[in-house]
Amino acid sequence: MQPTITVQDLEQGYGKTIILKDINLTVNQGQILALIGPSGSGKSTLIKSIMGMLLPKQGQVRVLDTPMPNRLILGKIGFMAQSDALYQGLTGKENLEFFGSLLGMNQAKIHAQLDYVTGIVNLGPHLDKFVKDYSGGMKRRLSLAISLLGQPQILILDEPTVGIDPELRAHIWDELHKLAQQGCTILLTTHVMEDAEQADQLLMIRRGEAIAQGSPQGLLDQFEVKQIEQVFIKAGRNQDARLGSN
Repeated sequence: MQPTITVQDLEQGYGKTIILKDINLTVNQGQILALIGPSGSGKSTLIKSIMGMLLPKQGQVRVLDTPMPNRLILGKIGFMAQSDALYQGLTGKENLEFFGSLLGMNQAKIHAQLDYVTGIVNLGPHLDKFVKDYSGGMKRRLSLAISLLGQPQILILDEPTVGIDPELRAHIWDELHKLAQQGCTILLTTHVMEDAEQADQLLMIRRGEAIAQGSPQGLLDQFEVKQIEQVFIKAGRNQDARLGSN
């Protein structure tokens, strides 16, 4: 398979503060990678590096075989941030139209995709409501729908299922798997272990380092545990022991 995202020997930080060190990963076309780690572990910094929002201190980030940052590549990425960047005084439909126009889509193309992207997140009946009247979960669903506009080659989703009920989460995952089967590469962060188990590959980050990496089943076998959460706990203890010995 062709690599879509490649990170080599990445060291990243702000000023003299190092946030990430020695990060290596490859995500192939049509794969789903889940990033797992506590708040402050460096997940968001890694996403910003992949999107070209931060220039690497050391190492290299390539997306679609192009060194990042690169503005043209951004147009091929659908992004859902952890904080919903929505216009409260507009309706859901008007938000979709606005963000679609930023992608260079004309009205006909936007409307052609509206039913599809809102159907994935079950938001169709609420499109004419003002976003200020949406619940937190509805705002997350709208943000996800916006990230799907334009049929991006890459989806980067930061905590996409927070505030979403289990039935809708299962529906969204069915659609994400369909997108992956069509060749879309998906990278997401999550604290939900059920989401992590749906991914093809996992990268667990703690204290700015990769502490475990591989397929869900491969990691369960490697660490001789039965739950993904136990992998993270055991890998974290291994890191503590290593750092304590230095």
